[in-house]
Amino acid sequence: MRYLLLFALAALSISVSSASASFFDEIQKLTKPDSKEGKILSGATQVLSSSKDIDYKTERAIGESLALEGLQRFGNPVKNEALQRYVNLVGTAVAVNSKRATIPYQFAVLDSPVQNAFAVPGGVIFVSRALVSILEDEAELAAVLAHEVGHVAAKHALKSTQRAQLLQGVGTITAASVGGDKGKKFASAINDMQGVLFDKGLDKEMEFEADAAALESTYRTGYDPSAMIRVLQKLQKLEASSKNKKGSWFSTHPPLAERIARLQAQLQKYPGYSSLASVRDRFAKTAR
Repeated sequence: MRYLLLFALAALSISVSSASASFFDEIQKLTKPDSKEGKILSGATQVLSSSKDIDYKTERAIGESLALEGLQRFGNPVKNEALQRYVNLVGTAVAVNSKRATIPYQFAVLDSPVQNAFAVPGGVIFVSRALVSILEDEAELAAVLAHEVGHVAAKHALKSTQRAQLLQGVGTITAASVGGDKGKKFASAINDMQGVLFDKGLDKEMEFEADAAALESTYRTGYDPSAMIRVLQKLQKLEASSKNKKGSWFSTHPPLAERIARLQAQLQKYPGYSSLASVRDRFAKTAR
């Protein structure tokens, strides 16, 4: 069953706008190293238990620490409330139709000249202004955000670190002083995830899984799922002439040709996809 939330975005605007305002207040606190939040996310944490499974509160704490690093690398959110609200509306619509719809998601457009988007554990998702600028319609924006939601839903960043056994025994994290080997282990895990998310990139299979999730979520929301392919084709054209690939989708994602071929094969699962919405006018009015 396809949930056509696309045409109900306006109904979400009040709640999302309020949540976004609160989120951006917290983001501003993270950028102040002397604030309580800044100290917590720069490493002032203590491991209180050795539970093997990471609960959502701990996942979110890890994600917010990584979000701080993302802000430091790629810049602060653009000062355009209408754009930020719009991106949160579209992102919320596809997140509701994802495999992990029960957690809160927040989306932000960063003032960065590098074409990139990334997600941190817990549901915080960033997309660069440069990436938004090459998109042509709302379906393409939805596809980018759905890809990142797919990473959060599958807990890819956490799994990549758990494979290295860096998070084994970390358990629950609270705002307290760092102490002992467990605190060092948490810091090591955060550093490892920073390298994965911002430098090396996730495993190829994780990226393919997120691509497939983007097709599914956009389709269920009422968007043309082939928008994900169009985005990758745009990036493919830019890649040949790009001089600055560091930190971009070119450096942290698998070869674009392989991703496009896989997605084109998977489109056969979605009959009538080309008749679904692209929403060019609303995108042009808000995101340009």
